[in-house]
This record gives sequence, C-alpha cells and structure tokens, in this order.
Amino acid sequence: MTVSQTITIGVLALQGGVVEHLNLLRRATAQVSPAIEFALTEVRTPDQLARCDALIIPGGESTTMAIVARRLGLLDPLREFVKVQRKPVWGTCAGLVMLAEQASAVKQGGQELVGGLDVRVLRNRFGTQLQSFVAPLELGFLSEEEKEEKGKPAAPFRAVFIRAPVVEEIMAEEEGAGGGKPPVEVLGVYRKGDAEAEGKGDIVAVRQGNVFGTSFHPELTGDVRIHVWWLRQVVDSARHGKSIVQGA
Repeated sequence: MTVSQTITIGVLALQGGVVEHLNLLRRATAQVSPAIEFALTEVRTPDQLARCDALIIPGGESTTMAIVARRLGLLDPLREFVKVQRKPVWGTCAGLVMLAEQASAVKQGGQELVGGLDVRVLRNRFGTQLQSFVAPLELGFLSEEEKEEKGKPAAPFRAVFIRAPVVEEIMAEEEGAGGGKPPVEVLGVYRKGDAEAEGKGDIVAVRQGNVFGTSFHPELTGDVRIHVWWLRQVVDSARHGKSIVQGA
C-alpha cells in the first residue's frame, strides 16, 4: 500500500454500538497520520465486507448478531475475512464472543461463532446489565505507545463493562483453529480485591495475529486511545501487506 491509498474501516452494523464506534473512529483518524486517508462504512452485506481493509465487531448481543449474520449470508464471509484473508479485526464485548473459537454459558441451543481467537470466553461474567460498572485498567500497550511519544506512562483506561465476557481459557493449538497462527497475547487483565493482591484476575483484552478483542466498551467512552492504537496497527498491516504484527 502507498500512503495515497484509502484504508476502508468497516463496522459490522447488524446490532449494537455501531454509531458509537463510528464516532470514535472519526475522532481517532485525525490522530493517526495526515498522510493516511480513511473511509468509514457500515457493513451489512458480503459485498460491503469485501470492500473493507479492516473491521470492528461492536458490543451488543452476540446471539442476535450471529442469527442476523446467518440470515444475511455474512457468517461464512466473516470467517473468510478473519481466518483466511487475515485482515485486522477488533471485537468489543459481544464482538469478542463472536471472535472466540469457543464460548460457554451460551443460550439453549448454542450459537454460531466467527472464530479467529484460540480462546474460550465466558459470557456475562459480571452478571446482568444492572451490574454494569466502570473500572480503571492499566493497559501496557497504551503505556508503551505513550512513553515513546510523550515520555511518560499512559493514564489508566476507564473501561466500561456491560454484561461483559472474559477469556476463561487460552486453548492449546490443537484445541483451537491452529493453522500455524501466532500465540494469543494477553493485553489486559481486570483485577479486584483478593485477585489484585494475588496478581490474578480476569483476562479482558487479547490479541492473536490479526484479531484483537476487548471485553469492555471503549466506544462508550470519550477516550480515543485504543481506537488510535488499533488504527495504527491497521495502517502497519496495510503498508506491509500482512496481518497485524506482534508487539505494539
């Protein structure tokens, strides 16, 4: 890719926080590079997906998203986009569930998943919507970036958790999709009480090659830092014609 070309970022627009992601993406693009042009688009059809260089699967209700995607003929194209073309994809909350190879605590009858992350997620780890909360998270990939740019660590990210999943297991390659993919990187852990004192906690942000997932909802904050960081990974991927590189 040359810097004169446009990078198209899609947001899967079947249900959930589509507008919120688009709003933060618009703000984030201005902070990436003035030489890079971005086109932002909603994705509801296989043709719209095919025009994208990268995709966000937003928060919402993962079972509903899977049902609608199947009806619109999108599930298999999404799997092709993620697993075969290996284009950059980010899933938030329900999007993380969709991108997992396995999910537990699913509704009766189960649900279809896109896959791509060799993890098993536990849906609704923190309870109902009434038990939603906001918590500060120390995210090393943001700190590394801000240290390089500003010479100081990043402030904690105020993460919004709403019926959030967590990664309960990182699967061995033979249990997951395998295929010579890089290992799963843990990028964020939520710790509280005894878990914090013991250095344990819930895995709430992961990356594996081209696939990034967060349990929480950055799109529901005014903080664009994660969107900026992800867009920079997308630009790097497009420039080099490969999946997102390991390391921030």
